[in-house]
Amino acid sequence: MSRYARRLERDLSRWREAGWISPENEALIRNDVESQSHRIELAPVLGILGAVLIAFGAMSFVAAHWEEMSKLLRLAIIFTGLFGSYAVAGAQFERDHPAFAHAAVLVGVAMFGAGIMLIAQMYHIEGDPPDAVLTWALGALLAGVVLQSNPALALAMLLMGLWTAWVMSDTGEVHWAFLIGWGAVATAILWRRWGAGLHLSALVMTAWLISLGYVLMHGHAHGLVVAIGLLIAAAGLVGPVIVPSLRDFEVPALAYGDTIAFAGLIALQFVEDASLGTLILLAILTLLLVVGMIGLGLRRGSPALLWLGYAGFSIEVLALYFKTVGTLLGSSLFFLSAGAIVIVLAAAAYRLHARAQAQEAAP
Repeated sequence: MSRYARRLERDLSRWREAGWISPENEALIRNDVESQSHRIELAPVLGILGAVLIAFGAMSFVAAHWEEMSKLLRLAIIFTGLFGSYAVAGAQFERDHPAFAHAAVLVGVAMFGAGIMLIAQMYHIEGDPPDAVLTWALGALLAGVVLQSNPALALAMLLMGLWTAWVMSDTGEVHWAFLIGWGAVATAILWRRWGAGLHLSALVMTAWLISLGYVLMHGHAHGLVVAIGLLIAAAGLVGPVIVPSLRDFEVPALAYGDTIAFAGLIALQFVEDASLGTLILLAILTLLLVVGMIGLGLRRGSPALLWLGYAGFSIEVLALYFKTVGTLLGSSLFFLSAGAIVIVLAAAAYRLHARAQAQEAAP
């Protein structure tokens, strides 16, 4: 049961005892919440996993016997697999089996990508390998839009990330064209109103923004990454105050913005050659960031912010330990300092949690 559902369960009982709602209206509210809940079903998950396995199995079989086949047979296998997958998808859509239809679409998109690579190899087509990944991503995007397939859009977003990572690895420069590709796929996901896809888009963008610190300014732009992350987090705090309809984006903006800022601070401390004074200052700022994330998680009732804060705190403390123990801090002094910080954090968390519970209990 979700946090919202548990709180609603308590509220419904309290409202019923107070005489504010009738048993009939209570039942209607429960039915509406139940109809709007999104449960992960086994059949769609197994269908997608099966599609992935079939795609890899088919590609492995073809690759193993590729040299023994004639060019005509090779082309026949590629195009039969491609169009056959989409034909199966259409049939499954007609039979109202969307899970299996999307799995077939995913197989078709995988066959499209395999076809690009194999045909290029067969006819000795010279080109830039990242361009082939981009072509594959555009094909997945087209399939996702035309067939309204969320798995295909997810694959398109992942391929956009692979494309930009490959280009940046080859060139050592910022790949600004990624923003166009990412924007196209993110727009399609937004058009589908697919929440999980928006989170995937945010994750890919988060990784790209963090990578800027290792590319811009000859690899010393981590301070810029911290600033970008803090701006995103600030927008998450201020945006809903100005535009109340943006309240649903508050927690995601805080989570991704703080993650970006945290990654930049970690790089400044442990990738850059920071002096002792700079390291101490950055460590304090990092701990303040993660403590603030935990506090906001408690106030907003967000497990995501809480766990990100806990994970960030653990990463920072362990990294400081391995970097400083035996040098500028002794083991005992380090653990005493870290223990004091944890106790202060626990006391603050307890007070915030108690205040939140008192606000919930208030009529």
